[in-house]
Amino acid sequence: MSSAAVAYARENHPRYLDDLKALLRIPSVSTLPEHKGDCRKAAETLLAELKRIGMENARLIETEGHPLVYADWLRAAGKPTVLVYGHYDVQPPDPLDEWLSPPFEPTERNGNLYARGAVDDKGQVVAQVKALESLLGANRALPINVRVIFEGEEEVGGEGIAEYVASKPANLKADFALVSDTELFAPGLPTLCVGLRGMIYTELEVRGAKTDLHSGIYGGAAPNPFVSLAHIIAKLKDENGHILIPGFYDDVVPPSAEELATWRQLPFDEEEYRKTEVGSKQLVGEPGYSVLERTWARPTLDVHGIPGGFIGAGAKTVIPAKALAKVSMRLVPNQTPAKAFALYKSYVEKIAPAGVDVEVRLIHSGDACLIPVDNPYIRAATRALHEVWGKDTVFIRSGGSIPIVGDFDRHLGLPSIMMGFGLPDDNLHAPNEKFNLKNFALGIESLIRFLEEVGR
Repeated sequence: MSSAAVAYARENHPRYLDDLKALLRIPSVSTLPEHKGDCRKAAETLLAELKRIGMENARLIETEGHPLVYADWLRAAGKPTVLVYGHYDVQPPDPLDEWLSPPFEPTERNGNLYARGAVDDKGQVVAQVKALESLLGANRALPINVRVIFEGEEEVGGEGIAEYVASKPANLKADFALVSDTELFAPGLPTLCVGLRGMIYTELEVRGAKTDLHSGIYGGAAPNPFVSLAHIIAKLKDENGHILIPGFYDDVVPPSAEELATWRQLPFDEEEYRKTEVGSKQLVGEPGYSVLERTWARPTLDVHGIPGGFIGAGAKTVIPAKALAKVSMRLVPNQTPAKAFALYKSYVEKIAPAGVDVEVRLIHSGDACLIPVDNPYIRAATRALHEVWGKDTVFIRSGGSIPIVGDFDRHLGLPSIMMGFGLPDDNLHAPNEKFNLKNFALGIESLIRFLEEVGR
């Protein structure tokens, strides 16, 4: 059975790659209203593919934002059911002048496919669809029952799918979820991600005077919201990266000694990471923790933007009436978004300088998760990956957040198998995003073999 489906995938690989390129040409940027039609076109393209390959009950599910794409094939009597998840939306491509080829014209270069969404997550979604196509094309059946749910709002918080999962759990009944939105730890090293950080994303608004004021006439008497905002931000964490919000670390559970020991055996070069991936003069963060601990198992706080005031050419001596900062925190297992936000909001209101009003708003949030590695689906995944890649699987965590994984656990009771095929240098969310072409091919074969292993 395995050889037939894998052979089918290899035979049809040129067409599979063309289909991926067609999806990548659709600029489905979920955060920009002008691309609403493109997001729907991407959803309709995936829907048509799922129908064409033989999936059943295929339909769009409307949300307040971009539609969900659903399909199923539930004819494998007595076999487990997998819920296959991915997202078709992408980040904005800015800054455009840093792309070596147009972001929505997929271009092959150096064994990679370059385009916005190539690896996050269209390339991996197409790998999932093509694994199903190969199994159905070769065997006229799937080895297990499959439900597919793709969303178009992962890059803006995933509210539509979160609401659907919470309100319609019976429609997504399954035994486990398959999420392909992660990466290999290193080229050629089969990897399963078993932990994710959660997050809260917030806006912090500081208001001073009722209107913008002339700094010559009012400077020295009127509060400056940008200066007040700078004082607040400076008190959120110290120069060593330690977060200063009282009680913030109370619920943090450190990794086990066994997990730390396996991380120390991973092929990780801190200096290479600094030079190649980060590109800074030196790395920063809490003393006493390795880079992997700091990025996988410690909470963080970051400022993403401070829009407002006068930023045009030349000078304008104005004291702005308000200032805004976008601030997020990554959370680790056992920390909850609700508690972290409450502690943060209370602290900011307490430290706000005199003369200004402060509003702290929650934009979106997601739970951290940690998947036990002793479940049968993880074991099936390690067997499949070993067969395709010829190496033992490594278990890692990710510093990123996939909020839907927490939703699958909380509302559906599903463990998630996070089997992704990106690489650390794939430039997610940055110019020149890429997907390694070999990983695309081997990813399809890995997914085929995994579904067959579970079916066994």
